[in-house]
Amino acid sequence: MNESEIMKPVGVLLLVSSLRFGGAEKHTIALANHLDPARFNVDVCWIKGESHLAAELDSQREIKASCLQARGKFDWSAIRRLAALIDERGIDIVACTNGYPLLYAFAAARLSTRKVRLVEVLHTTIVHGRKMRAALWLYRQLIRSCDLLVYVSHGQRAYWLARGMRARRDVVIQNGIDTNHFTDQSSAADKLALRARFGFAGDDYVIGLCAALRREKAHGDLLQGLIRLHRRGVPAKALLIGEGVERARIEQQVRELGLESCVAITGFQQDVRPFIAACDVMTLTSHRVETFSIAALESMSLGKPIVLTRIGGAEEQVIPGENGYLYEAGDIDALADRLHKLADRAGRERMGQRAALYVRERFTTEKMINAFNEELLRVAAHPADRGAAFAGNPDIKTVN
Repeated sequence: MNESEIMKPVGVLLLVSSLRFGGAEKHTIALANHLDPARFNVDVCWIKGESHLAAELDSQREIKASCLQARGKFDWSAIRRLAALIDERGIDIVACTNGYPLLYAFAAARLSTRKVRLVEVLHTTIVHGRKMRAALWLYRQLIRSCDLLVYVSHGQRAYWLARGMRARRDVVIQNGIDTNHFTDQSSAADKLALRARFGFAGDDYVIGLCAALRREKAHGDLLQGLIRLHRRGVPAKALLIGEGVERARIEQQVRELGLESCVAITGFQQDVRPFIAACDVMTLTSHRVETFSIAALESMSLGKPIVLTRIGGAEEQVIPGENGYLYEAGDIDALADRLHKLADRAGRERMGQRAALYVRERFTTEKMINAFNEELLRVAAHPADRGAAFAGNPDIKTVN
């Protein structure tokens, strides 16, 4: 792309597997809504599945949103539709969220008449399961052809570099959130009323967990942690904010553990802020998938100390004893110990204030978007060459 062409807005297609409610998907929506409109024309496309988050695209911006309607894992008809979309919309860069969309983008780039550049925004850490391990070789080759690989945490980057993940350029851009939106605006009366809806009193110690009810989120660990807290004389309660396929199994665990009066499940909530605000502390007990948790940032921004499993970029979000605590995934005794420490009201309120300040200083949408604006313009200015794979050392940059 020559200098005169760079002056025109760059066509960017954000490609994601689906637009279900999830951290990576919310990240895609944030990019679509906030990339500089003077420099980028942004489209959003998902391969198949849920599209709930499409409603959160900024209606004031001319964002074309579409689904490829893929059938099965690899659908050539959907790939041809993607190639046609690239040509019709004048796409210069296809920015993929995680590995599966990159497979589609790589194939469509060869069918398109345009010389598009490929960007991979990687939100995953930890290779799990035989299928993923088998796919790792393929994705490693695909990422070699990318003009830019974006990691969302330093810990994630170290993990993947050790496994031979290389692209032509490598950057770290940590996730950011709209801290003005995630500010506690609930009154004391609002919090009391919401607690009462779930049978909790104003002076109860309520631990919140905001995540889809899926197996990898390990909600059962928190239930076991409650049992240990009760044995220590801490009558803690838990509010599980979310919905998902594991709900029936979690409800069964609650009954088996005799925690019916101590645990409530909110179901899906479009706006989670009042529910987080009604809790005293927040936790995420995930055994995997949390690379740089947006849900954790949202909770911290709302003034809640957070207890996280030590995976992905958790150590970049939490300063133990200052704004929350970390523990090893699956270590229930350690989880209970951290939550016990936060049972002191004055102490947890001080830590919550520090958590909110930490997010506002480091992890804002503005800071994240500024870094993406810079990096995508750099990609657009570089000649596209889909035929060559990476060879030699990557050009590595860290964006703090």
